[in-house]
Amino acid sequence: SATGNGVAGMSVAEAKPYRAVLTGAAGGIGQSLALALAASCSAMLLVGRNAEKLSALREKLVALHPDLEILLIAADLSSDVGREATLIAAKSLPGGVNLLINNAGVSDFHAFASQPMDTVESLITTNLLSPILLCQKFLPLLQAQSNGQIVNIGSVFGDIGYPGFAAYCATKSGLRGFTQALRRELSDSRVRVRYFAPRATRTGINSSAVDQMNAALKTQADEPKVVAQAFMDFLRSDRNERVLGWPEQLFVLINRLRYQITDNAIGKQLEVIKRYLPN
Repeated sequence: SATGNGVAGMSVAEAKPYRAVLTGAAGGIGQSLALALAASCSAMLLVGRNAEKLSALREKLVALHPDLEILLIAADLSSDVGREATLIAAKSLPGGVNLLINNAGVSDFHAFASQPMDTVESLITTNLLSPILLCQKFLPLLQAQSNGQIVNIGSVFGDIGYPGFAAYCATKSGLRGFTQALRRELSDSRVRVRYFAPRATRTGINSSAVDQMNAALKTQADEPKVVAQAFMDFLRSDRNERVLGWPEQLFVLINRLRYQITDNAIGKQLEVIKRYLPN
C-alpha cells in the first residue's frame, strides 16, 4: 500500500527515482511517455513546441499525481536559444535532473529525388543535430548526479533503410551511432546512454499516405500506450538498446548480418510503396 513515504517498504527516492526532462512531450508518443513515466518521477520538465498541448498534458498529470512537480517549456530545440532555455528550466528541477529523454522528432515520407531541401534540413536538425547538442548541454548536470542517464528515442528505421524515408533513416541511423559512441565514451562515468527504437506507431507523425501504405502492406503498428509501457520496461532493465516489435527485431538482426536478404524482402514491396510515395 502507498504511504506518505512512497510505496510500503520503499523510500520516496526508491519509488520515484527519476527527475526527468522529456522532449517532444506534446506529441503522440511523448504524451504517452509522460503519462507512463509520471508515477516513477518526483519532478518532470516537459518540453515541446505546442504550449496548449503541454498545458493540457500537465492538467492530466496533476489530476493523477498531485504531488508531482511539473515544469513546462515551449521551446524550439532546433535553435540554440531553445536548447539553452530548456537547460535553464531543467536547473529548476528539485534535486537536479537525472534523466534526459530525447524524444522530439519529425518525419517525412517522400521520394528523395524531389524532397524539398528545407525538409531534409529540418529532419537532420530536429532528429539528429538537436538531440546531440542537447546531450552536450546536459552532460554537466547529469554528471553531477550519482545515476544520470540519457535515453535517445530512435526508430526501427535507424537500422533498416526504407524507401521513401531516406533522409529520415539517415537521421535515426546517425542518432543510434551517436548513442553507441557516447555510451562507450562515458562508460567509465556515472552517466548511462541508451537507445530505444519503436516500430510503426499510430500517431499524427504519419501522413495519410503512410497510413494507407501501411494498411496495404499489412504493416503492424503499435498504439502509443504500448510503446510507453515498453519504454518503462526498458528503462527498468539493464539493456542499453531495444528495438520494438516482431518481426522487426528479426529484420534488424538480418539487416546487420546479411543486408542482401532485407534488400530482397523490401524489393518485393517496392511496387506497393511507390503507389503511395509522394513525388
